[in-house]
Amino acid sequence: MEQDTAIEAFAALAQPTRLEAFRLLVRVGPKGLPALEISRQLGTKPSTLSGHLSILKRAGVLAATRHQREIHYSANLASVNALVQFLIADCCGGQIENCSEIVALLECQSADC
Repeated sequence: MEQDTAIEAFAALAQPTRLEAFRLLVRVGPKGLPALEISRQLGTKPSTLSGHLSILKRAGVLAATRHQREIHYSANLASVNALVQFLIADCCGGQIENCSEIVALLECQSADC
């Protein structure tokens, strides 16, 4: 991932409503949720949420698909993975033992601990 792309993703996530929406969609997984359901679960006005979702989509951390008259949003997990890899690419200067907590968390997540 390029630095500018990572900065755009971080900037998009650096707002409480957007971060809440993103975290909700990460929890839900690949199937995602319709925009109105996201709004309901977050207690946010649909018109306000629409702008936030657009910013997250433009930053590449969300994907959107149209299902008849509603738009479903989901976390772009490939982009999230690339962002995490960007963050830890130079972790501990190659001394993996210094990053044991991060590695353990990632291994646990992939093994459904």
